[in-house]
Amino acid sequence: MKGLITTLLLLFICVGCSGDSETDPPAPPQPPQVENEVDFYLTTGDQSQKFKKQTGLLAFGTLNNTYPSIEISTIETYQTVEGFGFTLTGGSADVINSLNNSKKQELLQKLFGSNEDGIGISYLRISVGASDLDASAFTYNDLPEGQTDEDLSDFSLEPNMDNVIPLLQEILKINPDLGIMATPWSPPVWMKDNDSTIGGNLQPEYYDVYADYLVKYIQEMKKLGIPIHALTPQNEPLHAGNNPSMHMTASEQADFIKNALGPAFENAGIETKIIIYDHNADNPDYPISVLNDPDARQYVAGSAFHLYGGDISALSTVHDAYPNKDIYFTEQYTSSQGEFGGDLKWHLRNVIIGSMRNWSKTALEWNLANNANYGPHTDGGCTTCKGAVTISSSSSYTENVGFYIIAHASKFVSPGSVRISSNIIGDLYNVAFRTPSGDKVLIVLNNGNSSQPFNIEFKGEWITSSLNPGAVGTYVWE
Repeated sequence: MKGLITTLLLLFICVGCSGDSETDPPAPPQPPQVENEVDFYLTTGDQSQKFKKQTGLLAFGTLNNTYPSIEISTIETYQTVEGFGFTLTGGSADVINSLNNSKKQELLQKLFGSNEDGIGISYLRISVGASDLDASAFTYNDLPEGQTDEDLSDFSLEPNMDNVIPLLQEILKINPDLGIMATPWSPPVWMKDNDSTIGGNLQPEYYDVYADYLVKYIQEMKKLGIPIHALTPQNEPLHAGNNPSMHMTASEQADFIKNALGPAFENAGIETKIIIYDHNADNPDYPISVLNDPDARQYVAGSAFHLYGGDISALSTVHDAYPNKDIYFTEQYTSSQGEFGGDLKWHLRNVIIGSMRNWSKTALEWNLANNANYGPHTDGGCTTCKGAVTISSSSSYTENVGFYIIAHASKFVSPGSVRISSNIIGDLYNVAFRTPSGDKVLIVLNNGNSSQPFNIEFKGEWITSSLNPGAVGTYVWE
């Protein structure tokens, strides 16, 4: 009897501990674990969000809704991207170099670094000699009035040895793959027909000398560890009122390239690309005219544009005329009189999305940095050009709207990325890319006046997001 009681007691204990007992309710099913699949960075026109990574979960699925869809496809591809960035003017270098060392390194890492806080600027434009955003006008071969130097024995990079050159060397340590395009605002005045830094034309008798000047510039920069990937013969050749500046017609540019610059590059083994025009989209006939000359065309890699006049679609006009020649967007400024939300919307629509959807390999804003008075600049240079960053003291700087305009592309769309297919729906302007690592990047601007929910569809699945009027979002997924 005692053994029977013991057996029953053990059986009771065992049943009480077992999850298989009919009296034990089954564990409730666990909901599937949802993981974020898309990173989403947001900037709003009211500045409440400034390139801020959002915390909500975005995962692809097939739950139907009635929202419009931006459809992404990697099957149809377009141009390969070379980079996003700014012009590093002499004035930019001056103010960045005025920061104390720790603040300067912090800023350079933020601008050019690939760390969490960096926006990964991958392309810079620089001036050959001075631009109008230098403290004064100069070239690398300035002489007393009436003198000439046809063998360029007095050529010297000295005017930039304390600002632009050492800063570029620091930047290249952060990003050794940085693309650099060089652009002269004016040749030495003794080569011009008006002996002035402002306007005038390059005298044909100095075409060969000026070509040698540009070759020497590229060679000397290379010796200092600064490779020049591309060069335009003249900044804004149809704007002769800036200081410095020079007028150069399309026929003059074609003659200079085919008779002097192209052969000089070839003879010196210079691999730097020659990019023509470098002016507004209101005159696509200029680059087409140069490209129509077969003797000039053989030396030309592509055409560059600004958008102070005309429509961004002009880039496609030139591309369609010569599909084997590249397109570059190289300059657009934000004004000291501009408003953050308005500038954000216009520049995202035109400079970032617009240029990329019209075959550009780069999207560059104008000045990288200046002081609180929008300087330095030459006498007669731009007084309202606002840098991406304002340097207010040796220990303080502020990011402006240009910083965020470029950041939405530069942080994620690395050189070598390829533009892929995406459709524009209503006011949702957008452009998409596949990066060398295989990530997909979609930049979307709500150009309308009301909030807009929408889907991002890829390979038969989609996520749903929403943007307020004037807001821009960058979406990144594997």
